[in-house]
Order: sequence, then C-alpha cells, then structure tokens
Amino acid sequence: MPDLSHEMRIGGLVAGVDEVGRGPLAGPVVAAAVILPAQLPAEIAGLIDDSKKLSAARRERALLALRESGAVMALGAASVREIYALNILHASMLAMRRAIARLPVAPTHVLVDGNRAPACGLPCTTLVGGDAISLSIAAASIFAKQTRDALMVKLAARYSAYAWEKNAGYAAAVHREAIVTHGPTKHHRMGFGALLRG
Repeated sequence: MPDLSHEMRIGGLVAGVDEVGRGPLAGPVVAAAVILPAQLPAEIAGLIDDSKKLSAARRERALLALRESGAVMALGAASVREIYALNILHASMLAMRRAIARLPVAPTHVLVDGNRAPACGLPCTTLVGGDAISLSIAAASIFAKQTRDALMVKLAARYSAYAWEKNAGYAAAVHREAIVTHGPTKHHRMGFGALLRG
C-alpha cells in the first residue's frame, strides 16, 4: 500500500503527479496533481491505492473523501491533436505541466510517477511505480483516471459503436472491430493502425 514516507522525507508542500491515457487508441491523455493535507485521516489514506488496482466505485469513494479532506487538486490534459503533434511522451509531460500549473497553491516539490519528470520549473523526484508507493501520486492517479473515464463515457454517448464507456478508448476487441467497420473518429489518435495489427 502507498504511504507518505517519500512526502515526509522531502518535506514542504509536495504534489504527487500522475497521468492516465498513454495507451488508448482514442481520447486525450489526462494528468492530475494532488497536494494532500498535512493530517490525512487514516480512513481516507486506507481508501487510496494505485488506481489500476481499484474498482470504479472504490475510486469514486476515494476521490470524494479526498475532496472532503481538503486535498488541493488540479487537472491537466493534452488533446488528440497535441498527441499527434508532440508524440505521446511529450504530450503526457505537457498534461503534467498543466496540472501542476493549475494548482491553486504552488508546491515546493513534485513527486512524479515514472522515470521522466516534466519541465515545470520546480524540484522533481521521479518514482517508478510511484502510484503503488506514494499516497499523493496514488491520489493523483485516482483523480486522473476518474476524470478521463468520465470523459470517455460522455463521448461514448455520441460514438456508441466503439464502446468507450466500457474500454475508455483502449484497444479492446470491440473497439478495434468498430474502427475497421466504421473508421476512426476525430477522437482517434493518428498511428492507431499499428496497434490494430498488434
């Protein structure tokens, strides 16, 4: 389970940052930045884990609890057009920079999931697998995933053939088959054909 050991070692106002949506065939990449309150109740900390390990219902409970706790949170995203122009890595960094910049309180340090940090003008520490070991990164992963999943559900109402409400734009069989049958939408990423063949 993630804890606050990295945040406590660094000290100050530490923001955890994570992104979701590098791998899908469609939709934006979304990042979140979260500064947890100094005294996070244990019952809230117990709800937080790597978003990939949690059910949608558990993520929603955790996100509601984070909001009620006074956690400072912000989102950033990069569009499909930006992903095409920049590539997915640089688009992910852009989304992270936007999330950090939108925090209403400036952090003194940033903890980033992965091995690459965005050029945000602040001291950064990268943690591979950070969403499984850092509470603030795990909180960011939950916020980002819930936000992106909700967006893909809204888009699915207009593009029902692709079943985005179930696959969030990832390369599920029904999604790949719909692209072959109906073609790509404006929300599909350029270069998806290589993934279809995979």
